[in-house]
Amino acid sequence: MRVCAVASGTSADDLDVAVVDLGLEDSNVSMETVLWRSHPWPHGLREQILALQPPAATSAAALCLLDQRIGQAVADAVETTIAMLDRPPHLVVSPGQTVFHDIRDGLCVGSLQIGQPAWVAERTGLPVISDLRARDVAAGGDGAALAGTLDSLWLAAPGGPRAGLDLGGIASVTVVRDEGEPVVAWDTGPGNCLLDVAAARVTGGRQTRDDDGRLAEAGTVVTTLLDQLLEHPHFTLAPPVSTGREEFSAGYLDDVLDRHGEVSGPDLLATLTELTAHSVARALRPHGVTCVVVSGGGVHNPALMAALRRRLDGVSVVVSDELGIPADAKEAVMWALLGFLTWHGVPGTTLAIGVEAPRVLGRITPGAEPLRLPPPANAYHKLPRRLRVLVPGGAP
Repeated sequence: MRVCAVASGTSADDLDVAVVDLGLEDSNVSMETVLWRSHPWPHGLREQILALQPPAATSAAALCLLDQRIGQAVADAVETTIAMLDRPPHLVVSPGQTVFHDIRDGLCVGSLQIGQPAWVAERTGLPVISDLRARDVAAGGDGAALAGTLDSLWLAAPGGPRAGLDLGGIASVTVVRDEGEPVVAWDTGPGNCLLDVAAARVTGGRQTRDDDGRLAEAGTVVTTLLDQLLEHPHFTLAPPVSTGREEFSAGYLDDVLDRHGEVSGPDLLATLTELTAHSVARALRPHGVTCVVVSGGGVHNPALMAALRRRLDGVSVVVSDELGIPADAKEAVMWALLGFLTWHGVPGTTLAIGVEAPRVLGRITPGAEPLRLPPPANAYHKLPRRLRVLVPGGAP
């Protein structure tokens, strides 16, 4: 089955599109990434999305407008991508743009994604799976660390625990042991979100991120500021836990700087880079991982990657491309996998993320043809055991 998935992380940088060919036989899933690309937001839409972040107030009218505009932007991205393919996909997966992730006392009580899928179904004629986080939240999960399903199938192997690390706006990890053993997935804290805020401030808006790491490399870590940043209560919580830009917002950074005192722009970037690396390494240390497989926009920041390798001394740190999944496409590939599982009646959650039993995720918007779901691929609560990632041409 060919699946087109469109994702946008908490930083809302672009729409990441992946076209993935997937197969399911017994307990094994095969996956080949046919195409992946970055599709820009329409002019001004990213700024409108970010303007919803706390402490901003909004209205039902503004949310309704954004819901439609994001859905239309996803439809544009899918249409453009389909035109590049030798054959069209069977299914589109559009999880939506997260605009609020409600954490109270360490527990997720709700998560809101917008981007009306009807626009995609109407434009393409294809069925669309959307809103994949809500069922996980309702079942007691955190609605965030769903990469645990992909990582648990992909990285389980003899040779010691491995971790999948996504460096998006928020940093999330999955610790995977041998095949069949329990995994744990959670958000460790900020990934790029505070770095993006600081980069925009330091450059007067000329940069929205510190991808090349030059801003951080020009500064020095301010240990007193780092210590105050690490006082955030999220860092004391035991996994599985999730967080979002609501917790690690521009307002949070302002509060810390008000108490500490201002620092130079380069020193601020250096310290926030160290915060991400330190919090990831501290979270992983008790699990004794031997290898960390990194994906997400943070892989393009040499200062952040260097800080991670220094903090994870003795642990192999590799970019996910080396294991067959492009770092920039991993989140979209994950959604393609989860949508594929949903289509076949297979759970998309693992016990790693807090639910009492695995759940089939999402809701389905029919396309132009009558909706015909295949028979469930296996027992409702039976998860696949292994993922074979193929390179173009079908070689594992």
